[in-house]
Amino acid sequence: MPKISNISSKTSLIKRKMMLLLFGGIAFGYAITPSRQWKVLKEVSSTWKKLDEKILKDMIRQLYQSRIVEKKENSDGSYTIVLTEKGRMKALTYYFEEMKIKKGKWDNKWRLIIFDIPEKNRLGRNVIRGKIKKLGFYELQKSVWVYPYECKDEIDYIIEYYNLRKYVRFLVADFIDNELHLKEIFKLK
Repeated sequence: MPKISNISSKTSLIKRKMMLLLFGGIAFGYAITPSRQWKVLKEVSSTWKKLDEKILKDMIRQLYQSRIVEKKENSDGSYTIVLTEKGRMKALTYYFEEMKIKKGKWDNKWRLIIFDIPEKNRLGRNVIRGKIKKLGFYELQKSVWVYPYECKDEIDYIIEYYNLRKYVRFLVADFIDNELHLKEIFKLK
């Protein structure tokens, strides 16, 4: 017989995935380009197919009872399950923890994040610094970070999540004078 802690952690993981799937609908709406929307749809679709139907119904019922999702009746009599505000906040937190930047073919452009966040927003400053470091950015100098791949949506999400828009700049550059060093760091050819 499986241990209860294993079942409970598996259930928790499935709930997180479901919330992220529901959140995918929101992410789709905020995706700026059709290619970003397509990526969101592909990820949601493949994850959705992996969920067992019985487990899925069970999880939806539990999420509904905990007021994380709610049912909305459509004009044709069918129902749509949507995240409540509480559910959106929880999904945003899960998405933030699991955020990754997809690396594709390098387009010979550098993405720079420059920020000057005041001391009163120290928590936001520390979080953004820690998150972009975890995502693989390289610190060119204090509060100036560089990354070679498309990441604007992810950076916008972090900035909005911590309400730091007025303190953070995002640039795309064709050339940086220490490019050879950066190519070595990011293992680019």
